[in-house]
Amino acid sequence: MSKDVLIITILICSLFFSGCSKADSLKVKLGLKNNDFEYIKQNKIEKIVIQNTRDQGYRFIVSDKRAIQELYEILSSAKEVKEKSTLKPDYVFEMHEAHDKIHKFNYIAGLDKKNGGNLYSEDKVYIVSKRIDNDIIKSFWNIRIPKDFTDIYYKSILKTLTQYLKDTKITKSIGINLNEDIDTAKFILSTDLEEFKGDIKEKYQNASLAEGDNSSYNVLMTIKTQGYKRLLYKSIITFYNRTEKSEVKYYVKGEYENRGWNIEVSNKKPDDF
Repeated sequence: MSKDVLIITILICSLFFSGCSKADSLKVKLGLKNNDFEYIKQNKIEKIVIQNTRDQGYRFIVSDKRAIQELYEILSSAKEVKEKSTLKPDYVFEMHEAHDKIHKFNYIAGLDKKNGGNLYSEDKVYIVSKRIDNDIIKSFWNIRIPKDFTDIYYKSILKTLTQYLKDTKITKSIGINLNEDIDTAKFILSTDLEEFKGDIKEKYQNASLAEGDNSSYNVLMTIKTQGYKRLLYKSIITFYNRTEKSEVKYYVKGEYENRGWNIEVSNKKPDDF
């Protein structure tokens, strides 16, 4: 009998003979549940404030009891680990009890490939396998994100970079700067950025994501989204050559049709920009 089948059998038997409370205790012993978030289950939490780390304007408050209970179900099944992820947190959670007591956690959407914890406080680190952003956060979004955002956003950047290299034949270092793209900052996640960095490294020898100080790059590629709808995306991508003190702009337009994004890149400004 496999380990998983044995665990399931034990749980079923415990539920049948002992009731839910003893079954929960067994889950804790087996590492399938933790008791660190019981204060949520006990209705001590009045509200949860969720703050995006890349867009300070993207902040909302959860006070719905059902949503708070859903969060408890996710967090109580989280696995405690020793090391936290090295990725930048995507969100900060503040769980407010009465008398100004606040439980604060950093959260990285998705799992770290290096098995670092993606939810952590000052003294505890957990791996949350179920996506809080999918089950809780997105249910409160009142904004329309482009369909398959990672597909249109990152692919349009790579397509524009390829066009620039083809046009200029430049071999100097290029830094890709996303920090000034305010309109889409709320949609950017650290795990997606890691995949994007891998794609850049695989396809280009002289380009990388500009993080922190970008003064070492000969050319800085800056992305600024100009507008988006569910099936439409526009951006202007500027390449600034520090050596020549010159810049080139590309205009990107993406339209979703036939189950995919059709991306057009031009160094001439279209009439609809």
